[in-house]
Amino acid sequence: MENEKKMINGGDVLIKCLQAEGVRYLFGIPGGQFLNMYDAIYKWGKEKGIETVLFRHEQAAAHAADAWARVTNKPGICFGTVGPGALHLVPGVGTAWSDNIPVIAIVPQVNSKFDDSFTLQGNLDQITMFKPITKYQKSVRNIEMIPNAVQKIFREAVGGRPRPVLLEIYEDAFLAEIEEDKLPIVTPDRYRAFGKPAIDKESIKKSLDLLLNAEKPIILSGGGVMRSEAWNELREFAEYIQIPVITTVMGIGTLTNESNCLLGATIAGAGMKAAGEADVILNLGCKFSYTLGHGEEPFWKNSQKMIQVDIDPAIIGRNKPITIGIVSDIKIFLKQMLEEVKKINKIEKRDWLDTLIQLRKKSIETSNKKASKDSVPIAPKRMIKEVFEFMDEDAILIVDGGDIAAYVVEQIDFYKPRPPLSTLQAIGMGHLGTAVPYGIGAKLAKPDKQVIAISGDGAFMINIQDLETAVRLGLKNLIYVIGNNNAWGMIKSGQKLFMKKRYIDVDLPEFDFAKCAEAFGCYGEVVTEPNEIKPALERAKNSNKPAVIDVKIRWEIPDATKLLGSMGIL
Repeated sequence: MENEKKMINGGDVLIKCLQAEGVRYLFGIPGGQFLNMYDAIYKWGKEKGIETVLFRHEQAAAHAADAWARVTNKPGICFGTVGPGALHLVPGVGTAWSDNIPVIAIVPQVNSKFDDSFTLQGNLDQITMFKPITKYQKSVRNIEMIPNAVQKIFREAVGGRPRPVLLEIYEDAFLAEIEEDKLPIVTPDRYRAFGKPAIDKESIKKSLDLLLNAEKPIILSGGGVMRSEAWNELREFAEYIQIPVITTVMGIGTLTNESNCLLGATIAGAGMKAAGEADVILNLGCKFSYTLGHGEEPFWKNSQKMIQVDIDPAIIGRNKPITIGIVSDIKIFLKQMLEEVKKINKIEKRDWLDTLIQLRKKSIETSNKKASKDSVPIAPKRMIKEVFEFMDEDAILIVDGGDIAAYVVEQIDFYKPRPPLSTLQAIGMGHLGTAVPYGIGAKLAKPDKQVIAISGDGAFMINIQDLETAVRLGLKNLIYVIGNNNAWGMIKSGQKLFMKKRYIDVDLPEFDFAKCAEAFGCYGEVVTEPNEIKPALERAKNSNKPAVIDVKIRWEIPDATKLLGSMGIL
């Protein structure tokens, strides 16, 4: 009949809502309660540009959603079935939570008629389970609630301090039907604000006066600069008043080595001197976590004055006292600071900055000498140097592992510039096993860019099963480089430094990652000579397959690990 109303089910409603949000991929593994969601994608969703990406483990799916969010600055969507699927998502969601990444986890719940009845996969309080690692949780029992719930979780995921959120949908809501025109599904501009509030002029003037009157000011650039996409404003401001900049790991790329103000991504070398001698610190969207020595002496000084700017008021004054605290979007803050500072003449190069830049140059020269040795087994520094020299300038870099990650961060801005939104490391949780799924998520987000993941052999094994996913998706110029020292390196370092070499459960058996990769359908190669690293990477690039390069390196303790040990962190 002409007047017959079109009926849609809960799966259709969910996909329509996600489509309105501009979602491209849902990363996960199917389950029985998701049948209507999958059917909606099959019937009409793919035509509208939305589809699922099947993984071999939900943890890897959550990591891929995390990578998507880090690269695009838009929420990544992961899902797992009720019970075990939801449980498997926890490591990936927890990793995103620790680094303030907007990941949306969607899980079903068993039909309400089976509440507390010991049904298959039931009786799990998923909302409570996810509370410690999500910013917000929403449970939906009725189909009519789905649009508002989707809007709510997106608003929470990206509003203020971004973090993961959970959407739980009961099977009742998936199975129910409703007239299509009865539900108000709107685009984001219809229900959430995109503008940012300005800061009062007095706070801007006080902040600028403090910086301009400082003898040895520095800027700390963190993840807040990345999330607010304020890297252009940061460079212009730092160079205008000639202030040295240290980026945190989450801030890598917010200022590149093309700027004469960059000191690096750690508090080693020039960064160590700057941290210890600075009289005023402009903290832009970063936490004083373990990577910054918790803001404590001797790496910092209690007498230092600090301007702290963060979107989250709960971060202001954590670990280190402030002089001025500003709750703001970093981009808005820097725009207002630039407007004010341009009323004065551009500042000439400071002796303080020049001293630090010269120290940085010496550190790079010393590192390059150490990293140029032809010894076998290959020195870890040499492997990293070869990879960085080979990489495309706009490549996406993924860092996975303990000691191997320390070597990467040490040299990360010594060679080619690291663009913003292009360096991925689960630094907050220190989570291992991200290389394979981060690579997949990043490559799907930016298919035209080279993606290189550097991992230790222990970390790489954790999600090795999803090499099959990379092959199935036909991903090219996705290269995994394994620094293989047959050890859980960082723990072995700890046992050497603090346990008098009483090694236990840290030595790993020989394993041919190249043959394993080939069995999955990847290109695989073992490298034992340092001069063969670049040719192997070139062959991997030209293979038109996901590639795994197994580089045999010697085990040694990186300087950063020694530093962490001296802080009592390792």
